[in-house]
Amino acid sequence: MMQPRTLAAAVAVLLGGTVAVLAQDPADNMSFFVTSSNPGSGGDLGGLEGADAHCQSLAEAVDAGDKTWRAYLSASSEDARDRIGDGPWYNAAGEMIAEDVDDLHSDDNNITAETALNERGESPNYIGGPQPLQHDVLTGTNEDGTASDMTCNDWTDSSADSTAMLGHADRMGRAAGVNSWNAVHASQGCGMEHLTPTGGAGMYYCFAED
Repeated sequence: MMQPRTLAAAVAVLLGGTVAVLAQDPADNMSFFVTSSNPGSGGDLGGLEGADAHCQSLAEAVDAGDKTWRAYLSASSEDARDRIGDGPWYNAAGEMIAEDVDDLHSDDNNITAETALNERGESPNYIGGPQPLQHDVLTGTNEDGTASDMTCNDWTDSSADSTAMLGHADRMGRAAGVNSWNAVHASQGCGMEHLTPTGGAGMYYCFAED
């Protein structure tokens, strides 16, 4: 349910077969979003610390900076599932994404093309929507939330010599059964020029840990 301070209702419009949500003030209980931008260097996010700072900055821009925001990214020293608190988590429209860490990493979580919104309540360009496609999301993570060996050198590298594990925020695009939100395929490199050809824009997930 939309929270009282929301000034504009979530408006759904049909765009080429998928639903996109127009910008809105985020719900008071927002604790999950897909970043609306990359800090500027593809997979070089300034490490986990820099990635967290970007989450916090984006949240503050929509008056949600009173929570501690963490990037859903794994590195050699830390698993993504251990970085994000206990849940539950809600998107900018106030819809529950998952009740807890186990629910988040099950097939029953509520991350879909309609619910994977950015901090402004907008739906990125997913399959069936406007181009360019932007459903690839940086995670560096296996499906169970543990670290893969593809993390753009712990999120400090934007070269062609390293790779990142990517998820599909819309859970679409490949054969049935492998459309994971956090682990679908590797990137072709870690620069923005390597991320865009497969349908990405260097976005990642942010969760409030409290």
